[in-house]
Amino acid sequence: MLPRTIFLGRLIGLFFILAALFMLMHKQSFVATVPRLIQDPPLVLVIGMIASIAGLAMVLGHNVWAGGILPVVVTLIGWSILIRGLLLLFLSPEALAIYFKMFHFEDLFYIFAAITLVLGLYLTYAAFKALPLSNAGTKR
Repeated sequence: MLPRTIFLGRLIGLFFILAALFMLMHKQSFVATVPRLIQDPPLVLVIGMIASIAGLAMVLGHNVWAGGILPVVVTLIGWSILIRGLLLLFLSPEALAIYFKMFHFEDLFYIFAAITLVLGLYLTYAAFKALPLSNAGTKR
């Protein structure tokens, strides 16, 4: 396994676990805050730029579509972050509000939190269990 895949799997996995736990512990404030964020254009711009930079870094540094589930999941998350960042930058506030309402965030809150937690648990487990290429005895 590539060392970069292992690092990103650990990083994203632990972050997703912490984010899901925060979501579950602070549901009311989370549900109240997220819709308000998209109504603040300067904040949307900053978040969109940060997400676009992070997504581009992941896509440019880890665009791996083979080698197992872990590298593909890490790659898909990178693309997802990039696309989300670009949507924040290029959609109008009205379009963002419609896009956000499409996901029924408040109604499906526990499903979103569960998906985040399960992805985090999988990434963390798989990345800490994986052996780097030099230790696995495999060369590329």
